[in-house]
Amino acid sequence: MTNPFSTSAGVSASASVSASASFGAAAPARGTSSSATPTAPPPPFTYPYQTFRFHVHFEPDPLFKGQDETAAYPQADGAFSECTGLEATMEAKVIKEGGRNYGAAQRAGPVTFATVVLKRGVTSATDLWRWFDLLTQQKKYRQRMSATINVYDHRGQAVMAWRLAHAMPVKFKGADLNARGSEVGVEELHLAHEGLTLATPSHPAIDSVPQPR
Repeated sequence: MTNPFSTSAGVSASASVSASASFGAAAPARGTSSSATPTAPPPPFTYPYQTFRFHVHFEPDPLFKGQDETAAYPQADGAFSECTGLEATMEAKVIKEGGRNYGAAQRAGPVTFATVVLKRGVTSATDLWRWFDLLTQQKKYRQRMSATINVYDHRGQAVMAWRLAHAMPVKFKGADLNARGSEVGVEELHLAHEGLTLATPSHPAIDSVPQPR
């Protein structure tokens, strides 16, 4: 007697074999090249820069380029213990449109720069005070300086530099004196400027920085 389920079983078996064969043919063989564009290798990992090794270099940067007053500028280069205020902020213009109920439109506005504060230990050098004195009591208002803040890595190589254009001292603060204290005196110079940009380091290696006289 013939098995009534033999035909259907054979059909399902052959369908299963053909389906598995077609599925295997659709997948590319392992080790063969694919038509898809190869992905680029990930960029090399870069460690964040440390902030304790930097140097500030000043150069004459007068408002008007007519006369040469280089001799009147103090030698203000130095290894400062702290530099803060490297900030640029754009004040966005808010425009409220009629019918726009889900937030106002934002448009680009003027850019302002924070005051840069430099701190260092008090020594016999008076260059910071003399620069402040030039612009205040001696009224040399156009005697500005550009300041380049060079940042160095652990090998002493410059990795980045910020430049302040037409920097002008707006505040000088001497060290606080206390007869009962034992800490090192620290003086401050506050700088207003007219532009913050990424620049080429003025001294590519920390060994090339001139030593204070």
